[in-house]
Amino acid sequence: MNARSMGLTAVAVAMLAAPSGAMAQAACTALTMTGHPSYPPVAWADKGAIIGAAPELVRGISTQLGVKTVTSKDFGSWEAAQAATRDGKADVIFGIYKNDQRAVYLDYVEPPFMTDPVAVVVRKDGGFALGEWSDLKGRKGITNAGESYGDKLDAFIKSDLTVARAEGVDKAFAALMAGQADYLIIGLYPGRDEARRLGLSDRVVFLPKELVSAGMYVAFSKKSKCGALRPGFAAAIKAAADGDAVEKMLEAADKKVRK
Repeated sequence: MNARSMGLTAVAVAMLAAPSGAMAQAACTALTMTGHPSYPPVAWADKGAIIGAAPELVRGISTQLGVKTVTSKDFGSWEAAQAATRDGKADVIFGIYKNDQRAVYLDYVEPPFMTDPVAVVVRKDGGFALGEWSDLKGRKGITNAGESYGDKLDAFIKSDLTVARAEGVDKAFAALMAGQADYLIIGLYPGRDEARRLGLSDRVVFLPKELVSAGMYVAFSKKSKCGALRPGFAAAIKAAADGDAVEKMLEAADKKVRK
């Protein structure tokens, strides 16, 4: 049995304890999901869809809960994916951090399905000591447009740091390498994969100190007709996260990225 099959099997077993609810199934026969187009192995764009560990998890749970049609859609950017979920064009968004602004239009599924460390990346010839957030003061930073790193770090970035936003993770790396920024803020896992994809693994350094380690969630649009599935999702995600299903899915997705 391969890693992907093991992950899906674990989700199926978890669903034995998850309340499906005939009313929830009747209200949600089709579900559209979306996520980050550049966040491997959690999620990434492929031929108009978002693939990876997170959509695999959501698809498996949705199917077990009786949803007949599950569609993964790439809306072109992380900002656009969030806007689509806010406007009800997508029922579910996955791989998203929790903050107060997003909670206005999203119903989060507790618990998070994984914890995501946030890293600082520097050019190999431009490293510096990072012990606390204040060590970033006086330096130019860059990150991807639409990213949030939790209310506390978001507030610190806004009040104390100079951090520009790039329209895409690849452009953020390009700005770093061009000297337009001294550091890049990015999730550790997608950062490593993107550096490898761009051929920059030997030219950048991921500083050992994490800025924050945040929960990564599945969330329903408050405009979705599928919100009644949340209890079933919560039970299944808890079982998957407590076991090794999510880890197996991430491992399988990472192998796919590396091909």
